[in-house]
Amino acid sequence: MHLKKTNILGLAILAVFFFSCDKTRVFDEYKKLDGTWKKADTLHFTFEQNDTINPYHLFLNVRNNNDYPFSNMYVIVSLKEPGEKATTKVDTLEYLMANPDGSLLGEGFSDVKESKLWYLENFKFNRAGKYNVEVVQAVRETGDIEGVEDLRGITELGLRIEKTK
Repeated sequence: MHLKKTNILGLAILAVFFFSCDKTRVFDEYKKLDGTWKKADTLHFTFEQNDTINPYHLFLNVRNNNDYPFSNMYVIVSLKEPGEKATTKVDTLEYLMANPDGSLLGEGFSDVKESKLWYLENFKFNRAGKYNVEVVQAVRETGDIEGVEDLRGITELGLRIEKTK
């Protein structure tokens, strides 16, 4: 029994050490999906940013499984500044999600893979305050104008902001 407690305590200390060493992380949040990202689902992220001098890297972190049927993924990302005269930056982004043989890209040993995808590189926030990011999926079948209603295989989507080194 004593050995089990020691192992659990050791793992807990290791986990705290591992997560506290991420000094570049400024914001990191995930939105859980039920394995399907519906076309009508807008994922919202809100964060406070007061540094208007230094540049930051922004990433979308996607967790997907073998149910993901496409080799790529399209998303539309909107970044809204704080304030009354706020501007909104809208980008349509494409990411490669699978190898030519169909195997998923990303990190992970199981059928769930995590991909850290560039959103904005060396981005400087213009205003201090609360920012809002909205992400929608915009995947389409070849020749289809409407797009995929239910994008299978996406289990989580995250937004991560890091300090540049």
